[in-house]
Order: sequence, then structure tokens, then C-alpha cells
Amino acid sequence: MSTLKILVVDDEPGIRSGVSRILRNFRVDYPFMEEAFEFEVLEASTGEAGIEIIEHNFPDILLLDNKLPGIQGIGVLEYIRKKQYKIIVVMITSYASLELAVKATNDGAFDFIPKPFTPQELKGSIENITKKLFLKKMTQTLKDTGKQIRFQFLSVLSHELKSPLNAIEGYLKMTRERQLGDKLEDYDAIIDRSLERIKGMRTIILDLLDLTKVESGKAQRDIVETDVMSIARTSIDTIQPYSIQRDITIKLHGPEKVIMKADVNEIEIILNNLISNAIKYNIEGGKVECNISDDGDRIKIEVIDSGIGMSKPEMDRLFHDFVRIKNEKTKNIAGSGLGLTIVKKLAENYCGFIEVSSEPDIGSTFTVILPKEKECL
Repeated sequence: MSTLKILVVDDEPGIRSGVSRILRNFRVDYPFMEEAFEFEVLEASTGEAGIEIIEHNFPDILLLDNKLPGIQGIGVLEYIRKKQYKIIVVMITSYASLELAVKATNDGAFDFIPKPFTPQELKGSIENITKKLFLKKMTQTLKDTGKQIRFQFLSVLSHELKSPLNAIEGYLKMTRERQLGDKLEDYDAIIDRSLERIKGMRTIILDLLDLTKVESGKAQRDIVETDVMSIARTSIDTIQPYSIQRDITIKLHGPEKVIMKADVNEIEIILNNLISNAIKYNIEGGKVECNISDDGDRIKIEVIDSGIGMSKPEMDRLFHDFVRIKNEKTKNIAGSGLGLTIVKKLAENYCGFIEVSSEPDIGSTFTVILPKEKECL
């Protein structure tokens, strides 16, 4: 649990006590946050007293009334700006005007809460500020690590999501304007296209999240006795509807069980990526074979497809971050260019490796070798 300090500067005791009461047991917690946030409320009845608390306690959030005895709220805001203190300021005043709003915004105010405010209005504003502070902290953490991955992450995310979002927006406008007619079935095709675009965006986002977990080394890992064959069966069952749609047969070969010490989720990511790629880059009516074997010390996962294949220069670039093989055959195939990068990094976590052999128009074979007992992290 993290604690954020909130300073309330207001000459009305009822406002100060009200804020303390509302936020006393308030928590902000979202799935994307590592921990929940609670709040410690400090109080000041004048601008001078507020500045003194700021100098000694340095709050994260300032709830600031403008109409104060002595130094006005705008004066406190100017003081914070001149000192370059990184405090998020929210004006709480019943004297708000356009002139005040412009000046307060220019001096760095983040938001306004009009008096009298409801508990929900206060909580909503604090909730938004807490999310902002959390994201700011995460951004600073990324800067401190110096990893170029953040730039690649944002550039790929913006580039890859821009096109499908534009397409979906266009389809929605067509629907709103009834450009194809008034019957619901007239829009079946563009609904299907929109759903396909959304599916592609979801894949990109999940791949990016997987990569950042692997890159940071902070993913929760649970190394246990793991049956690779069982995971392979589940992966094939999951992707079977897509393979049936494309008339592609999938066969799994191997013993009843192949046991190794591993994180189940990581092995699932490896198999899901290899098998889904084998279908995605295959031909209509093609074949996929997944062979899993155990030579005593190592596990071998081999996925063979009868797909479009690759040239030698394309294979040389294949496992680089954010690289997608783009040619006439792949131009209509969606993807993030991250799946094989993730597989490679996960294999290396086990002191293993991945390799590929391929021929254009013949197919590709991806082989992952994983030691049964050893891991590198």
C-alpha cells in the first residue's frame, strides 16, 4: 500500500474536516497498478500556513481555495510554480471565474472542484490524479532504466493501432449514416471487418505486455513440474476453430507426457506463438505438425508448416524486436512482429534457444530446445 499526501488549504473548517472524512478510508486500486493507494490529509487555514507545510512535508496533491486570508490561493499557486515543485494542484472555490480559471491553469492548476462539492466529485478528482501520478512514476521508472524498449513500444503501438482504429471509425460512420441501407444484414460485412480489426489490436496489445514482462524480468514465475504435451494439446484445441476455417490440419506427435521444470504460462506462450504462426502463414488446405520429444536432458519442440516460407535474408531478421516480414504474401496478415521475439527471449530464460529453417513456397520449421532442469534467471 502506498500513501499520497494531500494538503487542504481552506479557511473554512467544515471544508477541511469534510475532505479528511471523505478520504479517511478511501482507496484507489486498479488491476494495472502494482499496489493500492491510500491518502494522508494535512490541513492549513491560510496560504502562509499552507506554504510552510509544503516546505516541510512536500505533499503530492494540493486542494487549494482561492479566497484566503493573507496570501490568496493564486499566490500559493505562483509560489509553487516559481519553486518548480511537482505538486498537483486542484482549485476548490465558489468564486471561480473565466479569468481565475485561465490564470490558475497558466500557473499549473490541474483541475477545479466547485464548492459545495459532493463526496463523489472529490473522490473522482482524486482518483484521476492518482492514476496520473502512477503513470508519471512508471514513465520515470522507464526513463531511469534507459531501455530503448519504451520508444519501440510507443512507436509500434501508435503505428499498428492507428490503421485499424481509422478503419473501425470509418465503418461506424457508414453505419450511422446508413450508407449501405436500412437493414441490419446490410452491415454484416463491415461488422465482421471491425471485429477482425479489434482482434488484431488485442493481439498487438497482449504481445506488447508479454514482451515488457519478459524484458523487465519482473514477471511472476512459478517453476513447477510441467507437462509440455498437455500444454500443446490445449494450444491446438484453442486454435482449432481458426485452422478449420482455413482448412489446415494440425497433428501432434510425441509421448503421452513430456515433463520439465518450467513456468506453465511461459511454455504456453511459446507453443501458442509457434502454432498460431504456423497456421497464420500457411496456405489454404495446408498442414501443421507439432513434434515434441525428450532426450533425457532436453526438450525439443518442433513446429513444421507447409506455408509460404521465407528467404535467407528474411530469416536473418526474424527474431529481432518488432520485425515483421513484409512482402506480397504477408501484406494482408496482421501481427505485431513480437511473437517470435518473445519466444526467443523465453527460450533463453531456460538457457535454451530457437532456430528456423525455411524455403519460399515450401514451408518453415521452427525448433525450440529447452533444458529440462536448468533455467538462467
